[in-house]
This record gives sequence, C-alpha cells and structure tokens, in this order.
Amino acid sequence: MISNFTISIIKPDGSCPLTAKAENEVYAVYGSPYEAGDIIKIESSVKPAFAVVQLDFGLQPTFVYIKDTFEFPVPFDEKKFCYPPMSFLGEQHYIHIRSARPEEISCRKNLALNPCDGHTNKGFYPHATANIETRGESVFAARNAIDGCIANTSHGNWPFASWGINRDPQAQLKIDFGRNVKIDELVFYLRADFPHDAWWERGTIHFSDGTDFVANFVKTGSAQSFKIPEKTISWLTLDTLIKADDPSPFPALTQLEVYGFEA
Repeated sequence: MISNFTISIIKPDGSCPLTAKAENEVYAVYGSPYEAGDIIKIESSVKPAFAVVQLDFGLQPTFVYIKDTFEFPVPFDEKKFCYPPMSFLGEQHYIHIRSARPEEISCRKNLALNPCDGHTNKGFYPHATANIETRGESVFAARNAIDGCIANTSHGNWPFASWGINRDPQAQLKIDFGRNVKIDELVFYLRADFPHDAWWERGTIHFSDGTDFVANFVKTGSAQSFKIPEKTISWLTLDTLIKADDPSPFPALTQLEVYGFEA
C-alpha cells in the first residue's frame, strides 16, 4: 500500500512554516535556522509501515517501523551533546523519508538501530528506554545504545555517547521493536575508556517470549557477539549487570545490536 508522507516544522507557538507532502517519498528543505522549541513532525497515511528516514544531513538514513506520528524536538544546548556537532546547524536543513523497499524489509539486519530515537519518540521503532540514565544527561541516555555509533574509547559528547547507569546495579535497558521480529544474534560494545571505565562480567537479557540469556563479557572495546537460538520477540531488556572487580565504578554500554529478520 502506498503511503502519503508529510514532513512539517512546528514552531513553539504552533505555527507551521514548512510542510512537504508526497506519495511514497518526500523531502523537505527548511531554509531558516532552527530555534529552541522547534519540532520536526513526520506523518504517514499508512500505519503501521516500514520506511527509511533521515532527519538531518548529519544523521544516517535509518530503517524504521512507523506506528504513529513522529515528533522530534530539535536538540539544543545539553540535549545536543549526543548528536554530531554539524547536525541541525545553519540555515539549510534537509529531511527525507521514503517507503522501505521489499529487500530492505526482508533482509537480515540490525533491528535495534535507530539514531532518530529519543525520550519523546512514540512513532518510530525501535525505541530504547531505561530506568536509570546518569544525571539525566543526554550523553548517557538510553537512545545512545541504539544510535549506530560504536566509538567507545572515551565518554561524554558525541561520538562517545553511551548508556550510563549512574553506578546503579538495578539499572535496566529496554528495547521495544514495536512489532514481532525474529532474532538470532546479540552484539555488545561495552564502553572501554579504561582505566576510567570498569566493565561488566555478565548481564541478563530477558525476552518478551519469556526466555532469558546470560551474556558473559570480557574486558575489551571490541564487539562481543552472542549467537542465540532464533526466537520471535517484540521487546527485550538488559539488566542484572554484574560489575567486574575493578577500582573504577563506571561501567557503561556504548551500543547494543540485535540481528535478525522481520517476523
């Protein structure tokens, strides 16, 4: 089914200086500087739907599952620190969305990837949330664990943003896929800013089908991959994170990739 996509810029007073609409694919060029309180709004006439979206030329195009209208508050000040410095700047801004191609839907891929994600995201899946984010700072938010950036040899501003747990052993990360997916592999990039950082010896992943998996980690900044029996799920959580016996109190997660297929 062909979708009509609409891209709008919504100002804090509710006015709409830009709207672009077309079938199957649409781009918008906003020729003014963004201001605090601006919202990028994307609507689809067909829901649910698969699409590829790019919110800014500084962000990668991303495969998403659309369940609702997507509203993205343009980040400023501290909220900007987890994004590339060149993104959302200047007087010309490019936004693009199109329907996903059949091969993009059917292929094996990282189902957890979504650099468009954020606290207010209710439209584009996957979506990451956590019960703990260090000091509420954007550079330690849950969305950083699925933004596609694996730079993990430091911590703080982009490209070194991560999910920080504020030294809380009760920390939990959840990834909601918004639909059923078939998964067979988990890939973790632990933050590896040693000796500032510690690491986890293990963590437990709980799946929506009622099964669990314990991942045993080692001290490395490289990808740690775990093949698992194929299962159909709609969400997973990561918790019961056991810190290694290390003087540093700061373990953190840079990226979690979840590989598989649409169900």
